[in-house]
Amino acid sequence: MTKSVIVAVIAISAPLGAQWLKYPTAGVPKKASGQANLDAPAPRTADGKPDLSGMWEADPARVSRPCPTNNCEELRTSNLWLDFGQGLAGGLPYQPWAADAVKQRKLENGKDDPTSWCLPLGVPRLLVDPEYRKIVQVPGLVVILTERNASYRQIFTDGRPLPEDPQPSWNGYSTGKWEGDTLVVQTAGLRDGMWLDRSGSPLTDAAKITERFRRVNYGNLEIDVTVNDPKAYTMPWTVKVHESVVLNTELMDYICNENEKDLKHLVGK
Repeated sequence: MTKSVIVAVIAISAPLGAQWLKYPTAGVPKKASGQANLDAPAPRTADGKPDLSGMWEADPARVSRPCPTNNCEELRTSNLWLDFGQGLAGGLPYQPWAADAVKQRKLENGKDDPTSWCLPLGVPRLLVDPEYRKIVQVPGLVVILTERNASYRQIFTDGRPLPEDPQPSWNGYSTGKWEGDTLVVQTAGLRDGMWLDRSGSPLTDAAKITERFRRVNYGNLEIDVTVNDPKAYTMPWTVKVHESVVLNTELMDYICNENEKDLKHLVGK
C-alpha cells in the first residue's frame, strides 16, 4: 500500500483532529507569496551550528559521481535503494566473492535480502529508504527516527570515542563532530552479512562508514557517504545522497511483520 493510499484511508477512518498527518510544520521560511522558501538559509541552533532537524526523504533521482575532490559532478539517475553504487564510474569496486554474491542475489530476485525478512536496514541503507525519516538534533546528540519498523539511530556529538570492541549491531555505533558547517559522522561495529541495496551489495563487520552531513539550505540535505570495507570492496568509495525536506506531515508506523503475507512467496528463480 502506498503512502498516499495509507494517508487517505486514515483520513477517512478517523476524525480530522485524531491524527497529525497534515499538521503544519513550524518555523518554515516563506516567500512573499506565502509559499515555503526551500532555498532560504539553513536554520541554526543556539550555538550557531546548522540545524539538521526535520522530516526528510531521499530524492530518488539525484546522486553524484565519486568525490575525490570537493567538485562532485551531479547527474540524474535512479534510486540508490536499488543500487547504492549508481553514479560511480564502473560501479562498486567489489571483491571477487562480493561480485559473485551480487550476481547470484540478483538472479534470485533478492529473496535473501534481510529487509525481505523484516530485519532492520542498517547504516547507510536507511538513508535511502523510501519511507520518511526524522532528524532530531539536540546538544550532544543527533537522533534519526525512521518509519520502517519504528526504529531509531543515535549519533553522539558529545566527544565520546567509538567503542574499541563493540557488540555488533544493525546501525553500529556512531559519533560525530562538526567541521565548519559539516557534521562528520564515523560509524563502526556493524553486523556481518548486511546488504547495502536491493542488488545485494554486501556490507561486512569490517566496515567503517564516514558520513558528511551538510544542510545546504532550508530544503536540501546532502550526505557524502564513504564506505571502507576491505572484506567486501577493493578500495574505499564515496557516493552523495541527496534528501529533501518534507513539510506538514509526521511519521507513520510501518511494522514489516504486521499482517505479513509475502515470505511464503520469496522463492527467487
